[in-house]
Amino acid sequence: MAGKMIEPLKLKGNESVKDFIEFIFGASGYNARRLAEACEIYARMLRGKMTTVCLTLAGAMTPIGMSGPIIEMMKNGFIDFIISTGANLYHDMHRPLDHPIFQGEVFVDDGKLNRCGISRIYDIFIEDERTLLATDRAIIEMMETLPLDKPISTAELHYHIGRYLLENAPHPSKSFLAQAARYHVPVYTSSPGDSSIGMNLAGAAVGGKNLIVDPNLDVLETTAIVMAARKNGAVEVGGGSPKNFYMQTQPMLKQILNIDKGGHDYFIQLTTDAPHWGGLSGATPQEAKSWGKIRSHKKNNVVVYSCASITFPLLCQYARMTLKPRPLKELYLKRDIFLEELKKLASLASERER
Repeated sequence: MAGKMIEPLKLKGNESVKDFIEFIFGASGYNARRLAEACEIYARMLRGKMTTVCLTLAGAMTPIGMSGPIIEMMKNGFIDFIISTGANLYHDMHRPLDHPIFQGEVFVDDGKLNRCGISRIYDIFIEDERTLLATDRAIIEMMETLPLDKPISTAELHYHIGRYLLENAPHPSKSFLAQAARYHVPVYTSSPGDSSIGMNLAGAAVGGKNLIVDPNLDVLETTAIVMAARKNGAVEVGGGSPKNFYMQTQPMLKQILNIDKGGHDYFIQLTTDAPHWGGLSGATPQEAKSWGKIRSHKKNNVVVYSCASITFPLLCQYARMTLKPRPLKELYLKRDIFLEELKKLASLASERER
């Protein structure tokens, strides 16, 4: 009973986001307090240069405008690399190309939407011809200058897309892929075939342009980035495959390569997924400790059970109001160096095992 006394919350009517999180959410309970803890951990993660921060992105976040906060975090050095679903990357491409996404309605006739050529994501409407098919045509155009003579990682694929958007799109400032290329932030996807980007690459292969995206490179590059970092931390939006792809870097080091990094140092997840269904999306950091994925199950980790459309912008705004920008790590330019270092360490570990 040594905890802070909970008193009636006082709303003055002029609180900043920072003050609201610290003195309202932080003085309360439940997931309001968890969000305050997440903001505190994120600030701790970002102080200094030691921690390499990964954003994992699941759910339909870019269709509702979350590219904006992500760009701001990258620009200020608060996100060093990204692992995302392919769908978030695909929908990030619409706005820089001037292809619209609209607020719609939830209770609608979806058969009528289909007849009108409109696709729906909950309360978001996307036109097939003006947006989806137009973006597909742009992807095919981007492929014209992609190298077909060797396998590439998804970071290379997305960097190429980002550079294309920077140089050719009417509004590159609206795309986190474009800005990731500008700031040399590597962007990976754990399931490259599971999106319209992957579908367009597969469609091009039917026509004889077979770009090979090698998942082995993604596993090794993300693991090498984690190995090279002094400390590691993640902000996980949703769960899904991006969450696991980041978390598996520690078992990859210890279980497969015989290099014990000790687990990730910080873990923040913004999710609505509960642990008792047995899925990875709802798996807690306490469970992750049993796999060696995190360093401690008692500190520097939190799960906020709420919609990330609310919690992620608040987390980002808190960071912007609390911390000074960090130097950019520009990890995209260092991937080959990190990968060579990882191979050397793995070779030494293998010799010790023999």
